[in-house]
Amino acid sequence: MLKTYREMREIDVIPYCEERTEGKEKILYLNWAKCMDLLHENGAEVVYFEPVKNPTTGSSLISSGFTFKDSKDNTNSVYETAVHIVIDDKEFDFQGPVMNGANPVKDNSMSQQRLWNSQCRLFVKGVAIHTGLGFDLWLDNEEKEQKVQKQEDTFHDIMKVRERVLQEFTTLNKRGLGKAEIAEMIGMTEDDLDMKFKMYASLANMEKKLVEALRPLK
Repeated sequence: MLKTYREMREIDVIPYCEERTEGKEKILYLNWAKCMDLLHENGAEVVYFEPVKNPTTGSSLISSGFTFKDSKDNTNSVYETAVHIVIDDKEFDFQGPVMNGANPVKDNSMSQQRLWNSQCRLFVKGVAIHTGLGFDLWLDNEEKEQKVQKQEDTFHDIMKVRERVLQEFTTLNKRGLGKAEIAEMIGMTEDDLDMKFKMYASLANMEKKLVEALRPLK
């Protein structure tokens, strides 16, 4: 018989964890197989999980109905998956988004491996919530992932944005389009185009001076 929630929560899973990097944060995670081993070592007789299939499509990849746009303005669906978890007499489904770190997976980078990774993550997280095993690890990771997401949402390097825009301009240029033609395509004059590119450097310089001005006030 599996130990109580309190007893399972007291198990130190850190020595069994592996590490991945998200932004500047080091995220520890418990491998699904080791999670299963720890459940068996602490009294569970039967432990397994399996993907929950969409009854209409037969696929375990579920569209949430929401969309988001990436840096190239492509529209992507937000996907989810779910697993059915069995631990002795406990049986429950656990559903969540298919993620790439702190971000949803884009359509053009979706793969069976990403789907499998997501299902393994849901198993370990479901176990933590329902049994207590590794629960404190998830609390710490959730806090770090939220911090990473906040940094990505609120801070973007202006010159990196310029570099991305310039790459797109260069791609069109390599296909035989001159500056005047590109400018006309996007509803600008050549002078407008030059001015827009100069604005990135101007904004970056302004931001740098603002940061310097704020430093003595902190």
